[in-house]
Amino acid sequence: MGSPHWKRLCLLLLAGLTSSLLLYSHYHATVEAPTSQRIIASLLQAEPLVLAPSGTPHGAGSRRWALGGGSEGGNSFKPSAELEEQEASRKQPSPCLHSVMARAKADPKFREIFRFNTPVLMWDQHFTLETWNRLKTRHVPYGWKGLSVAVVGSTLQLLNASANRQLFDRAAFPGGCVRCAVVGNGGILNGSRQGKAIDSHHLVFRLNGAVIKGFEEDVGTKVSFYGFTVNTMKNSLISYQEYGFTQIPQGKDLKYIFIPSDVRDYVMLKSAIQGSPVPEGSDKGDQPQKYFGPEASAEKFKMLHPDFLQYLTARFLRSEILNTQYGSLYMPSTGALMLLTALHTCDQVSAYGFITANYEQFSDHYYEVEKKPLVFYANHDMMLEAALWRSLHRAGIITLYQR
Repeated sequence: MGSPHWKRLCLLLLAGLTSSLLLYSHYHATVEAPTSQRIIASLLQAEPLVLAPSGTPHGAGSRRWALGGGSEGGNSFKPSAELEEQEASRKQPSPCLHSVMARAKADPKFREIFRFNTPVLMWDQHFTLETWNRLKTRHVPYGWKGLSVAVVGSTLQLLNASANRQLFDRAAFPGGCVRCAVVGNGGILNGSRQGKAIDSHHLVFRLNGAVIKGFEEDVGTKVSFYGFTVNTMKNSLISYQEYGFTQIPQGKDLKYIFIPSDVRDYVMLKSAIQGSPVPEGSDKGDQPQKYFGPEASAEKFKMLHPDFLQYLTARFLRSEILNTQYGSLYMPSTGALMLLTALHTCDQVSAYGFITANYEQFSDHYYEVEKKPLVFYANHDMMLEAALWRSLHRAGIITLYQR
């Protein structure tokens, strides 16, 4: 009993048992813990966010483009004193007493997460040498790594109007709260009869396969903003054509929000403003007018800031997928980005057609005749998003439509 070999064996067994207990405790705390607890823990993680191994391209973002004009040392950059100008809509305090900002600041958890001075939109005045040097180290959509200064600069210089730096003009909504509805495409809206409630908001955001015709009673008709990546827009036109989605929304007062997830978003945006065919790349020869209308001026277009996308992912939707083989592909869904955009610009926000706790009761999309289960893709974390919406709803920061 007292031999050195027996003592060593006992010590090894004890060490193994201790390690097993520690590993089980860690697993139970991180994997088995309720989602509502895990999301708050993930939200409070410290930045910075590492999104992809060095040298790993995000989609096609590693390809370099040469469309002419501009150089890293050229005159296309703005003076660095102009760097990261805040949105005009946030320079003046909102007169709304129960605004998103007020409620977020009053919440003990979310007050540590929201940063309302983060620029939401990217425009001409943001294109400085300092910004280029900083963002060229990050993969798209969180930066410009792999993109040429020519394609980024020549696109952003066209976003040079005051309309490009703010989502909307707060002066157009005097003396009250700017109320926004963000309409996802979830099956929960089928038979919901929420159309009038949605259209009663000052501004309505829609995205991807936003089928309206035939579903007006459930989803309304108003469209103030349509958000997308070129990839999701084109995929929606193909995938949902059978349901009547043959054209993205168009209208005189409608604005388009580009999510810069790839080089093709910059190239398509430039061609759309110039009213010319896409010059090269996977969309070469495409006519932007067929998507955005024949008279789409620069004022109709907005582009989310890569810093804003980085901030949203790091602080609100930092998924465990980032630690897997799919980490370089991960980004929040288009719906999540539109909802969080509204939360950083509007005073009051209602979310319709987003994933809820009882999502299995509904079809993937509201316009599907036969019920189809919600599809989970490796590049999104829909359960993390669902937990975030529930947390924001409980805090009174959003109103989440549920059934």
